[in-house]
Amino acid sequence: MFFYLSQFLSFLAMPLTIVLILILSGIIFLKRKWGKKCLWTGLALLLFFTNPFLSNLALLAWEPEFKSFDGIENHEIGIVLTGVTNLNKTATDRTFFNKGADRITHALQLYRMGKIKKILITGGQGLNPVNPQSEAELLQRFLIMTGMPESDILIEDQSKNTAQNAQFTRDFLEKNRISTDQEFMLITSAFHMKRAKGCFDKVGLRTVTFPTDYYSHDIKYDIPSLLFPDPYSLEYWTKLFKEWIGIIAYKLIGYI
Repeated sequence: MFFYLSQFLSFLAMPLTIVLILILSGIIFLKRKWGKKCLWTGLALLLFFTNPFLSNLALLAWEPEFKSFDGIENHEIGIVLTGVTNLNKTATDRTFFNKGADRITHALQLYRMGKIKKILITGGQGLNPVNPQSEAELLQRFLIMTGMPESDILIEDQSKNTAQNAQFTRDFLEKNRISTDQEFMLITSAFHMKRAKGCFDKVGLRTVTFPTDYYSHDIKYDIPSLLFPDPYSLEYWTKLFKEWIGIIAYKLIGYI
């Protein structure tokens, strides 16, 4: 119930939803003074949300800085949050990745460098799954294909959201008699790291963060970046709005 409610509230607060409501209201009530204001406000917001320079500034302000591989201390276990595979495409001989594959490829790089000794993947199928396999299983299969021994891959494949990622990971560690007093390396997308870190802190697991999967990029002062509308910018704002709403909802419900 909480998941569906948060999804509905997220839909209402999305940039595109707000813009469409304003523009449609303006068109319907164009003859009224406030209708014209709605129309112009909607058009102005559309230009704002599709400006790549502004969306990149917002992402740079929100996403934590990336960390050098060489500067990372060694840890026993790296915890990888899922949300990076295409669960709507079923295959038994490969893993289809969406954006966010950095989460698992950077974890693999950390493992190869000896920065972590084991990788714990947390994530199930989500709601309304098409693929009978969990994300944790898909990523486990990918790591095994790279030559990583199965004994170094731990999976928790029941969680459906970030709060469950944290709680079910703690439950998994306790069930398998793995010390929860140690410090773990938490690996997830940069835009999602604040909420993830908060959830793991809440369940009493100490973590050091390793952000991956950046949406921001170095600032560019060229004409396309400054002036040309970009549909991806609207997507980036949507990603940020969903994350901000998610953090607020998690704080209200007590997950962080």
